[in-house]
Amino acid sequence: MNLEALKFPVGKFVKPETITKEIIDSAISEIENFPNLVKAEIENLDENDLKLKYRPEGWTITQVVHHCADSHINSYVRFKLALTENLPTIKPYEESLWAELPDSKLSPFVSLKLLEALHERWVFILKSLSEEDLNKEFIHPEQPEKISLKENILIYSWHCQHHLAHIRQAKELRFN
Repeated sequence: MNLEALKFPVGKFVKPETITKEIIDSAISEIENFPNLVKAEIENLDENDLKLKYRPEGWTITQVVHHCADSHINSYVRFKLALTENLPTIKPYEESLWAELPDSKLSPFVSLKLLEALHERWVFILKSLSEEDLNKEFIHPEQPEKISLKENILIYSWHCQHHLAHIRQAKELRFN
């Protein structure tokens, strides 16, 4: 298996030409179910299993779970900024450096609890968005185009699938 396939087991995010209500609803459902799917994947793993990587030089299962909590907190804040400010410029963060901070050594179940609560709040907001809200945008200084909230819902649905696949891949391929 090549490195690109190991990095992107579900492929890279591709924005659909048209974003329909059905696509948005499906993406919100993916986001809503993500914490339970992660829990099902990691609840019976021992300490050694949690140290497995999805690819050589990649993150451990524990780091992937912590990364998802970090990333989804940032996304939740970006949604709230876009809903309450006119075209805010969001702050990017160095995810690879965050993955090395001391809290990345905690049990992934700490971040799983965080994901469960965060996703409950996040999905509540997502399900309440009007068409006008879905079209609100923010600026990511590292991206060439503005990002709408409806597009960001799809990006994070993909993000959930992407990292869930990493966890499953680590369990299957067992890189140390």
